[in-house]
Amino acid sequence: MDVVDIIRSKRDGHRLADDQIDWFIEAYTAGAVADEQASALLMAIVWRGMEPDELARWTAAMIASGTRLDLTGVGRPTVDKHSTGGVGDKVSLILCPLVAACGAAVPQLSGRGLGHTGGTLDKLEAIPGWSPDLSTEAMIATLRDVGGVICAAGGDLAPADRKLYALRDVTGTVEAIPLIASSIMSKKIAEGTDALVLDVKVGSGAFLPDVDLARELARTMVELGAAHGVRTSALLTAMDTPLGRTAGNALEVTESVEVLAGGGPDDLVEVTLALAREMLSLAGIEADPAAALADGRAMDVWRAMIAAQGGDPDAPLPRAGHIETVPAPADGVLTRLDARSVGIAAWRLGAGRARKEDPVSPTAGVVMLAKPGDDVRAGQPLLELHTDEPDRLPRALDALDGAFSIDASGSEPETLPLVIDRIGP
Repeated sequence: MDVVDIIRSKRDGHRLADDQIDWFIEAYTAGAVADEQASALLMAIVWRGMEPDELARWTAAMIASGTRLDLTGVGRPTVDKHSTGGVGDKVSLILCPLVAACGAAVPQLSGRGLGHTGGTLDKLEAIPGWSPDLSTEAMIATLRDVGGVICAAGGDLAPADRKLYALRDVTGTVEAIPLIASSIMSKKIAEGTDALVLDVKVGSGAFLPDVDLARELARTMVELGAAHGVRTSALLTAMDTPLGRTAGNALEVTESVEVLAGGGPDDLVEVTLALAREMLSLAGIEADPAAALADGRAMDVWRAMIAAQGGDPDAPLPRAGHIETVPAPADGVLTRLDARSVGIAAWRLGAGRARKEDPVSPTAGVVMLAKPGDDVRAGQPLLELHTDEPDRLPRALDALDGAFSIDASGSEPETLPLVIDRIGP
C-alpha cells in the first residue's frame, strides 16, 4: 500500500477500499505512517465524508486495532450509555447504579473532561480513595458482583482511536460526523456491551449546538452500532441550560447522591429516568427505574460501586475555600442561563482542563441558585462561584458576562423539551 495513493483517493472523493482502510489503521497505529500523512487523510475525510459501508469498515478496523472485551460471563444483560458531553451532565453517576439496580450489567468505560464539558472520571475522583483504574478481570468481577462499574478504558481498547483523536485535536479535524461517530463507537463496541444508548446533547453547551447535525450524528452512530451487532438507540437531549444545579466535580457528585436518595432537581431526574428506561428497554428488562430510586436500591448499588474501587461513600467531599456570589441585576423571571458560559466559568475556576495532561480541582465549579422560569429579585444570588484560587475569579466572571437574561414583564422562557427526539429501532 502507498499512503499517498490513499490520501489522493479520498481527496478526489472516492470510497476507500476495505484493504486500504485496514492497512492504514494498522500502519498508523503501529507508527508506520507519519502524523502529517494521517492528518492529510483526516482532512480529506472532513471535506469528502465517508459512505456508510466505508465508515463501518473504518470503525471495524479501529476496533480490531486492539481487544474487544467479552462480557458474556457477567450473568446479566449488558447495556451502556454514552453522552456527547454537556455542562452539569452528571447523569452517568446516577444512571449506572440505577440501571444496575434494575437487573442489568452496566460497563461504563468513561473519560476525562476537556474544555467546558466535565469528565465522569474527574467527578468520581473527588471521592476520597476512589480509583478509576481497574484491570479487565477486576472490571468483569465488579460487574458480576455489583452490577455496575465506572472506570477508565484500558490501553488495549481501540488504540487506533487514541492516536487519531490526539491528532484530530491539533489539526482542526475534530468536527466531522464520520470521525466523531467512529471515535465514539469504536470504543463502545470494543467494550463488549450488548446494547448501547447514546445521549446526544443539543444546544449552546453541547459539542453540536445545531439540532440537525446532532440528529445526523445520532443516526450515524445508531447505524454503526447495528452494523457491528450492538443494539443501539439515541436520545437527543437539551443542553442550552446546564443540567441540574451544579457544574464542577465534587459539586456534581453531591447532587448525584441527592438524586440517588430520591431528591435532586427535576430536570436531572427527568433526563436520567428517560435514559434509564431506554437502556432497560434495549436490554430486554421490564423494570421501573423511578421505583429503584425511591426505594433505595439504586443508592445501595452506588455505595457498593464506590467501595469496590477503593472509595469511601461516607467520606465528606472536599469543599472550596472561597465562594463568591453573582447577584441578579433586576426583578423579574430568569429566562435564560447559557450552558456554555457556565461551563467556561467552571473551567476557568479550575474544574476543567485545556490540555489532557492538566490537573483539575475537585472543589471548583458553579452552583446555580436559580434556573430559567424562576422568579428573582434584584440583588438575589443567582450563582455561586467555588474555587480554591481566588485569582481565577475575574476570568470566570468575564465568562458570565451576558450569560443570563431576566424579563421584568414576568413572561415564561421559551425552552426546548428536555428530550427532543429518539432515534433507533
